[in-house]
Parts: sequence; structure tokens; C-alpha cells
Amino acid sequence: MEKRLGIIAIVITGKNHIAEINDLISTFSDAIIARQGIPMPQRNISFISLIIEAPMNMINTLTGKLGRIDGVAVKTIVTQKESKDNEK
Repeated sequence: MEKRLGIIAIVITGKNHIAEINDLISTFSDAIIARQGIPMPQRNISFISLIIEAPMNMINTLTGKLGRIDGVAVKTIVTQKESKDNEK
């Protein structure tokens, strides 16, 4: 299955589900190239960015599970599928 590179941006309001989010991200750790977390406790918000390389179904599974957690907003940007003309 073809892997894609992408970035997943996660915005978390509150602290109620931090452990659940971290556990879920750990489950997909083999596909994660880099992770950056920025807590802003004075505003009760946190940001996590993930650089990921995985098949689209895995990326969609991770973002879908994250998006179903209360207080979490997720956006994903992935590279386009390689065309036959670009492969050499």
C-alpha cells in the first residue's frame, strides 16, 4: 500500500482527555516521524503537530479516532499521490 507524507494538527481544549490522546498517538508511533506539543495552560488549550508517513487508511483512522474525542479538533494535510509520470 502506498504511503503518504502528511501533517496532522491537533487542538485540544481542556485536560480531560490528554491521556487518551497520548495513548492513541502512541498506538500509531511506527508511522509518526516527528511530534511537537505546545501546552498553553493559561488559556486551557494545547497544540500537537504530527509529521506522519503512512497509508491513507491509517492516516484516516488516526484522525477519525482523534476527532471523536471531546474537546479535540483535527486537521490533516497530506501529499498528493505520485503520478506515473513523476516516478523514476
